[in-house]
Amino acid sequence: MSRIGKLPIQIPSGVTITVDPQTIVVAGSKGTLSQAQIEGITVKVTEGEVTVSRVSDEPKIRSKHGLMRTLINNMVVGVSNGFSKQLELNGVGYRVALSGNGLKLNIGLSHDVIFTLPVGISANVEQNIITINGFDKQMVGQVAADIRKLKKPEPYKGKGIKYVGERILRKSGKSGKEK
Repeated sequence: MSRIGKLPIQIPSGVTITVDPQTIVVAGSKGTLSQAQIEGITVKVTEGEVTVSRVSDEPKIRSKHGLMRTLINNMVVGVSNGFSKQLELNGVGYRVALSGNGLKLNIGLSHDVIFTLPVGISANVEQNIITINGFDKQMVGQVAADIRKLKKPEPYKGKGIKYVGERILRKSGKSGKEK
């Protein structure tokens, strides 16, 4: 049995879960998320908790057991608490500001980059730190990755956009010829 898959998911107050033959819908104070059912995996909602089990021990079904439990848990945490990722701008003259429905980034290019945030995602800016907030974990991670992709940190001076706490492997520059 899967170590992750057999753990029950506690349902916090204010969160409702409906299980259909095709989808699982989780609704809470922050929003509503849905996930397609995986064949061979059964989801049961009892008083205050959700249990995920599998029909057989086939390798294809076993491999999806923990995945389904984690997806449901992420939906429950997302609609009750939400998720966030933080990005940091490093570089002389690199700036970021909120502008309407997106971010205006000055990242060393000849023009300002306007990044439009998708529906359900919000951002906060404090000096050179961008905080991405939302209730869908996958979407929060994807938006953070898309912003980081605009100007990846380079290995010589460390300039660019990186996750807070990310360690950039630094390279030494040219060694030069001794005279």
